[in-house]
Amino acid sequence: MIKKTIQATLLGLACTLVFVGQAAASNWQQESGKITHQEKLRGTITPERKWWDLSHYHLDVKVDPQTKIFSGSNTMTYQVVAKGQRLQIELQAPMKLEKVLQNGQVLKVEQDGYSYFITPISEQKIGSEQQVVMYFSGQPMTAKNAPWDGGITWKKDSNGFDFIATSNQGIGSSIWWPNKDHPADEPNNGVLISVEVPEHLMDISNGRLIKIEHNKLAKTKTYHWQVVNPINNYGVNINIGDYVHFGEKYQGEKGQLDMDYYVLRENLAKAKKQFKDAKRTIEAFEHWFGPYPFYEDSYKLVEAPYLGMEHQSSVTYGNGYQNGYLGRDRSSTGPGLLFDFIIVHESGHEWFANNITNKDVADMWIHESFTNYSESLFLEYHFTQEQAFEYVRGQRMNIGNQSPIIGEYNANRGGSGDMYDKGGNMLHTIRQVINDDKKWREILRGLGKVFYHQTVTSQDIENYISSQSGIDLSKVFDQYLRDIRIPTFEYFIKNNVMKIRWGNVVEGFDMPLRVTIAGKTQWLAPTTAWTVVELEQENPRISVDANFYISTLSVLGN
Repeated sequence: MIKKTIQATLLGLACTLVFVGQAAASNWQQESGKITHQEKLRGTITPERKWWDLSHYHLDVKVDPQTKIFSGSNTMTYQVVAKGQRLQIELQAPMKLEKVLQNGQVLKVEQDGYSYFITPISEQKIGSEQQVVMYFSGQPMTAKNAPWDGGITWKKDSNGFDFIATSNQGIGSSIWWPNKDHPADEPNNGVLISVEVPEHLMDISNGRLIKIEHNKLAKTKTYHWQVVNPINNYGVNINIGDYVHFGEKYQGEKGQLDMDYYVLRENLAKAKKQFKDAKRTIEAFEHWFGPYPFYEDSYKLVEAPYLGMEHQSSVTYGNGYQNGYLGRDRSSTGPGLLFDFIIVHESGHEWFANNITNKDVADMWIHESFTNYSESLFLEYHFTQEQAFEYVRGQRMNIGNQSPIIGEYNANRGGSGDMYDKGGNMLHTIRQVINDDKKWREILRGLGKVFYHQTVTSQDIENYISSQSGIDLSKVFDQYLRDIRIPTFEYFIKNNVMKIRWGNVVEGFDMPLRVTIAGKTQWLAPTTAWTVVELEQENPRISVDANFYISTLSVLGN
């Protein structure tokens, strides 16, 4: 997802300018206060979630634009992996869970907030496959400021046709359909999405369109979309409007990728020009991250009545057919206007968010930090490394450093909005530490391969990068993910002696640093204790590589 920004300020520290931004709230801004009972139910892998593993959803829903009512059923298939008595699912008010059936029998359902506990009647034998059918209806929550607050967006296009879309990262997909609303478990065999809409409109959802059924009596038609790969719940989406379609083929690393575009009729000409960035994005990210993760489900870019979201194989777009982020460069450096931010950023999430998904939303940095950094990688692939590096450095102006990037576990609480720009700069800094562009690319591609279609923890990602780089980066991750301070490189020079150390850091922080002393580039190895470096000349000029996200504090001797 994208982040709302930005009012930036400049803070001078010693002889170095440090960029400090006011990070605006997003869906994943860290929350404060006591964790509520509902947050625990939603955010924890409870005993009622642990004993069964999702296999498949068939979401069958009718959308009535006049009444704004969603109604239908979700047939949930699951594997029994341990002994258990009740299934936990979620459905948020004002939506109502009307009844639940298994093998044609009505099941007992107990409600606790918006969590529901279903008691099967039949034996839940370990290793068996089971199904429940959940019937639901209601007027789902309307989004006030999609996609940040989540909900349904109800708009009209310029011709007066309904233009409707779902977006529910953060608040959860359970605002409009009943499901196991925890990111740790995805349906292994995907989802079938059947959406009934008025005859004159189209529905575009995830995966491939397998058929359209017409109901002449009701003057409606039902679109059936099939996803065969695992999919995160918040990635399941509905887009309804007076769409027109065009597409192209991309010969990628795994063969031919179908790329389909659905836009409002009035925007077809603009889309055919602007959506050229889609193919360029796939090309760049296959280079850096490996094959597009969902060839079987295709790639779609779909116009939406809000800014955009990373819905798996159904990326939504509302950036006004212009480069930048709503026409401006978030980095304030210039290169951000060389590409369409929403196409690049949201498509980058196909690798980080949809292919590799966090097990707990506290680790949402895995989604947003890598995708923020992918914008710079796009620039490096299609333009120059200098522009790419300038872009990622410029994003430091958006960083707040007011709360940690990692949130609270088992509470459905994400971390700070700094997971975007600070997270991207953390990865850029780690690239400098590794100091081997070939190895860095191998690590990025390796993540996509090793954790293909998996849910992961922060520790999984941290350990992999450390092991593959051959460098213990644990303290670097601790500093940037779990602390709010910017590491300060402190140095003192007098005559031919320089004393150095890291300040403002976690215990044991020992990140190597590239500097230029008297015109000669070299590496230093500061720790939290003062160490001495012998100099070749008295009081030389020193500069720190700007690609490290740090501050400096110096004292120059006589």
